[in-house]
Amino acid sequence: VLLLLRDLENDAAKRLLGAAEVLGLDTLVEAHDALELARAEALGAPVIGLNARDLETFEIDRRAQLELIAGAPRDRIIVAESGIESRVQGAEAELAGADAILVGTALMRAPEPARKLAELLARPLVKVCGLTREEDVAVAAEAGADLAGFVLVEASPRWARDVLPVPDTMLAVAVCVGEPSEAPADLVQLYPHEDGKVRGRDGVLLRDGQEVARVLDLPWQEADPGHLERAARADGRIMLAGGLGPENVRMAIETVRPWAVDASSSLELEPGIKDHERVRAYVEAARG
Repeated sequence: VLLLLRDLENDAAKRLLGAAEVLGLDTLVEAHDALELARAEALGAPVIGLNARDLETFEIDRRAQLELIAGAPRDRIIVAESGIESRVQGAEAELAGADAILVGTALMRAPEPARKLAELLARPLVKVCGLTREEDVAVAAEAGADLAGFVLVEASPRWARDVLPVPDTMLAVAVCVGEPSEAPADLVQLYPHEDGKVRGRDGVLLRDGQEVARVLDLPWQEADPGHLERAARADGRIMLAGGLGPENVRMAIETVRPWAVDASSSLELEPGIKDHERVRAYVEAARG
């Protein structure tokens, strides 16, 4: 049963929640703003939907929705509703704290709804890192990559002086060492310092300063034959990096089952300049 708090006073909503429980029906209590979210929490709603669409104007504000999701109580099931048309938009809601997504329009408009649903839910996400040129960002997006990485570390041979614009189908990731950058990006991939090297081995993925995933990588310019086995034993949301390319990314995915994969140097003509055919081949291989 869908209960819209915009149309229900608290007493009515409470009665309907009680009646649904007696009848053995699940409820989805929908909120659109912070006040309605607080009401849903106070009513004890076990499942709360946060709608990006304003039902007065039918305009969609995903930024506001993501802020609500991030502030929602973690002891409830949180559903991101409306405005989700791509895999990365669903993942963005996931990283903000959503437990589920509700998709309607994108499926109704899709020629093959089942295929569109599989696309929205597909993992791992695919990241192309070490981007320095707009034309390389465009190729990564056209190939179907979800994450675009920009290395904001001057000591790196792939130093990007800024985070470049990305399309709505991608999230921009600022790759930093030691401290997060203030450059505008959707996510920050943060590595520790290590003396004599550009970065330390493993990092974390941050959203608004909060860790949302671990980055399991190779040591800088070193090999580790046990890298994939180590990653396969890790718990939680994992971004797998280090030595990945078109030739081995599918095997790595099948071994580790990561949340995301990340490739950079293997996709280059030279540091910071992407080989477009290898970018396309890498994304295709990652998709299986």
